[in-house]
Amino acid sequence: MQVGIIIPARNEASALGRVLAEIPRALVRETIVVDNGSTDGTAAVARQGGARVVTEPIPGYGRACLAGLSALSPSVDVVVFLDGDHSDDVAELPMLLAPIARGEADVVIGSRVSRAEPGSLMLQQRLGNRLACWLIQRCFGVRYTDLGPFRAIRRRALESLDMQDRTYGWTVEMQAKAAARGLKIAEIPVRYRPRIGRSKISGTLQGTVQAGIAILSTIIRVALQPAVPAAQR
Repeated sequence: MQVGIIIPARNEASALGRVLAEIPRALVRETIVVDNGSTDGTAAVARQGGARVVTEPIPGYGRACLAGLSALSPSVDVVVFLDGDHSDDVAELPMLLAPIARGEADVVIGSRVSRAEPGSLMLQQRLGNRLACWLIQRCFGVRYTDLGPFRAIRRRALESLDMQDRTYGWTVEMQAKAAARGLKIAEIPVRYRPRIGRSKISGTLQGTVQAGIAILSTIIRVALQPAVPAAQR
C-alpha cells in the first residue's frame, strides 16, 4: 500500500512545520502541500519540512485538493487528506489506514465528535455537521457522525467519484458520493485539537454561512444525480 498525503494550506506557516514533523514517514510514500494563495511563507515552511509544494493560487479547499491529487505520483494508491493547522493528529494515521489495509473499507473518515478537545469544534460546526450527516442518511441511507477533514481513500475509488466541488463542499461531496455509489465506508474516532491560527471558515460569520450553504446544496445536488454503480474494487 503506497500512501500519499495531501495538505491544503493557506497561511499556515505557524502550524505546518509541526504537522509535517509528526507524519509517520515510514508509512508515507510522499507528502504534498498545496499552497492555496498564502502570503506568510507557507511554501517555504513546507519545503523545509520535506514536503513537495504544489501551487494553486485561487483560494478554495476543493480546488486545492484537486491540485494536489493531480500532482500525486502514479504509484500512490491510497490518498490521505488532512488540514495544515495542527488540529488533526497525523500520528493517528496508522489507525486511519488500518480498515483499508484489511480490505474492509474504500474510504475511512476520521470522526472528531467524541474526541474533540475543548475549544476545537465550535458550536456552529457541531450543529452544521449534525444537520449534514442527518441529510446524508435521509438521502442515501448511510450514517456518518462527522465531515472531518482527516480521511483516507483508495485512489481508484476517489477517481471514480469524479469530484467537482472547488470550495467548501469537497468533504461532503466525497462522503455523499461514496454513500450513493456503494463504496465500503468506515468511520473511526480521531483526536481533534484547537487549531493554530484563525479559521478561514468557522472563524467568521461569512465563512460559516457560505460553508453551510455549499455543504447542504452539495448533498442535494448529489442526491438528484442519476444513480452510478459502485467502482470496481
